[in-house]
Amino acid sequence: MAINDNVLIKIRQMKTSLTPVEKAVGEYILENVEEIPHLSIKNLARLTKTSDASVLRFCKTMGYPGYRSFIVSISASLGSMHEEDANPYRDIQPGDDLSTIILNISRTNSQSIEDTLQVINKSEIARAVDVLRTCRRIAFFGIGASGLVGTDAEQKFTRINKMCHTYTDGHSMLTAATLLEKGDVAIFISNSGETVEILDALEIAQKNGACLIAITKYTKSRLADQANILLSISTPEITIRSGAMGSRIAMLTVVDILFAGVASAEYRHVKKYLAKTHNIVAGKQRR
Repeated sequence: MAINDNVLIKIRQMKTSLTPVEKAVGEYILENVEEIPHLSIKNLARLTKTSDASVLRFCKTMGYPGYRSFIVSISASLGSMHEEDANPYRDIQPGDDLSTIILNISRTNSQSIEDTLQVINKSEIARAVDVLRTCRRIAFFGIGASGLVGTDAEQKFTRINKMCHTYTDGHSMLTAATLLEKGDVAIFISNSGETVEILDALEIAQKNGACLIAITKYTKSRLADQANILLSISTPEITIRSGAMGSRIAMLTVVDILFAGVASAEYRHVKKYLAKTHNIVAGKQRR
C-alpha cells in the first residue's frame, strides 16, 4: 500500500504506458476529475466511449479491486488537492527572471518529494531495508544523473561499513553484475526504467541470484517488471531540465529513506562507524 494513496498522481504517472483504451479513460478522468465521483461505471464507460469491462480493467491497473474503491480514492484525492495542484510543475521558460526560477525550481523539487510519497509502497521499503541489513554487499547502477544518486548512496552506506560501490558506465556495470552472487543486492536507478545499460546489467545480476531493487518512475517499464523490490518515484511532466532535477531529488529522497531505515534498525552496531567517520571528517575540516 502506498504511504499516501493519490490515484490522480498514479494516473498522471502511468498515462504513457497505458493501453489506448485505458489511456482514454485516464485522460477523461484527469480532465473532468470533479465530476468523476458522481458517475456510475456505466456513465463513465459511455463518456469515454469504452465499456464497463474496460473501466473496471483500468481500475485494476491503477491498483484497485473494483470501481467503488477507485471512486473512494478519487474523492480522497480531490479532498487533499490544493489550488496550485492543478498545475504543480512549472517548467523553465526562456527569459524567466531569477525570482521566478528560484520559486519554480523549489516548488518542483518539493512537489516531486510530496508526489513520491503518494506512490511509494511502505511494504516494499520495509522489504528493501530488510535485505540491505543482511546482504553481503551492495552494487548501485545508474547512468548520468541516476549515477550521481548512486554515488550519494554509496557514500551514505559506506559510512555504516556496508561493502558497496556505484557503477555508472555500461562496461563497468556488466563486469560488476557478472561478479554478483546470491546474498548480494543490486540497486538499479533509472527514471524511465528502460535504460539499455541498466537492463543489460539487470539481466546478468538476475541470473546470478542477486536481489534486484529498482528505483524508478511510477509507470510500466521493463525495470519495474523484473525487479524483486520496486521503489517508485513520481516525476514532473515537463520538458526542460527541471524535470530531470525533480526526478533526481525524488530518487535521493528514496536513498535517504533506505539509509535511515537500515541505520536505525542496526543502530547498536553502526553507531560506532557513524561516530568514527564523523570524527575523521570533522577533524580534517578543522585543519
